Amino acid sequence: MTEYAPLSLHVPEPAVRPGGVPDFSTIKIPQAGSVARPEVDADPQSIRDLAYSVIRVLNRKGEAVGPWAGLLSDTELLEGLRHMMTLRAFDARMLMAQRQGKTSFYMQHMGEEAVSCAFRMAVRPGDMNFPTYRQAGLLIAGGYPLFEMACQIYSNEHDPMKGRQLPVMYSSKEHGFFSISGNLATQYIQAVGWAMASAIKHDNKIAIAWIGDGATAESDFHAALVFASTYHAPVVLNIVNNQWAISTFQGIARGGSGTFAARGLGFGIPALRVDGNDYLAVHAVAAWACERARRNLGPTLIEHVTYRVGAHSTSDDPSGYRPKEESDAWPLGDPVIRLKNHLITRGAWSEQRHKQAEAEILDTVVAAQKQAESYGTLSSGPKPSARDMFEDVFAEMPEHLRRQRQQAGV
Repeated sequence: MTEYAPLSLHVPEPAVRPGGVPDFSTIKIPQAGSVARPEVDADPQSIRDLAYSVIRVLNRKGEAVGPWAGLLSDTELLEGLRHMMTLRAFDARMLMAQRQGKTSFYMQHMGEEAVSCAFRMAVRPGDMNFPTYRQAGLLIAGGYPLFEMACQIYSNEHDPMKGRQLPVMYSSKEHGFFSISGNLATQYIQAVGWAMASAIKHDNKIAIAWIGDGATAESDFHAALVFASTYHAPVVLNIVNNQWAISTFQGIARGGSGTFAARGLGFGIPALRVDGNDYLAVHAVAAWACERARRNLGPTLIEHVTYRVGAHSTSDDPSGYRPKEESDAWPLGDPVIRLKNHLITRGAWSEQRHKQAEAEILDTVVAAQKQAESYGTLSSGPKPSARDMFEDVFAEMPEHLRRQRQQAGV
């Protein structure tokens, strides 16, 4: 009988720990404009290489190059820049409010603003996003009021969720933003189901699903890919790979697949990777995938390669699991600065106008914040009524809930 050495368990390790030198050498970054743009109806087998490359438009000089460039005008790009700047300013104010005890919890988007803000430009009225907690750019770029967002975060008497959701877990059917769930990955299978229902009704609306790299380890992610592939659901499946889950690096969830996008190949789903810090590239890929869904060609999986600059949330301290200097070493840069430099290169923007816009946007954000605080915060002022917990749940309230409300005296 052959003797074998004892078995051992493989546990993936990040390239560097706190105190070490940041290392992104494993991320292969092709030249901007070097990745081909296939036809929308391309066979998934013919574009397998897109699951292992990175689609980029902006080069180091701030120029837009290659086959994915040229879809947006300067006016549209300036609007997109303001969306990202607004999200960043709103983040800063709400993070400060959390530190002041005005809310219990907050999650920043720092470094990831282009992913949601640019994608929103490819979405049409009636489409439905099934987001995670770091896609507030979909709302801001869609014109959702900052005042309403702040009220939801403060859980005050004007909170659209009436205190029934954690801060930053927004919901707006009108703006195509499905209620965020604190349970990871649930929105993926919900998005596929919604898309299937749209197809069954012969409607023309598509669904867009969002998930983080860590949550792809959840079973709902894989179940969603099975149903999307089998029924050719009109859905875009987004994976935001910001390198870190709450405290573990992306390799834990990715396993041995090489890239997250490659997960789609096993299901016969077209899969692409895009530079998530390149506003033009994100929009171009989003437009390609959305058109594919609208033409009834089935699902597309997109991996957005980006970096979470800040903590996972206000409950997290990233210095415990990654070097403090790591964000400075991230090779794909800052999405706001990159789009700003592109517009300056084109002569459509300037440093002076950018500083002026920063001041104007901050004034707008502060005004919305003050208006929201006039209706109360978590620590002071009026709160939603306790009776609200009984409303908007059943079309006809069951007798046991009716009794409970009467006992509570609300």
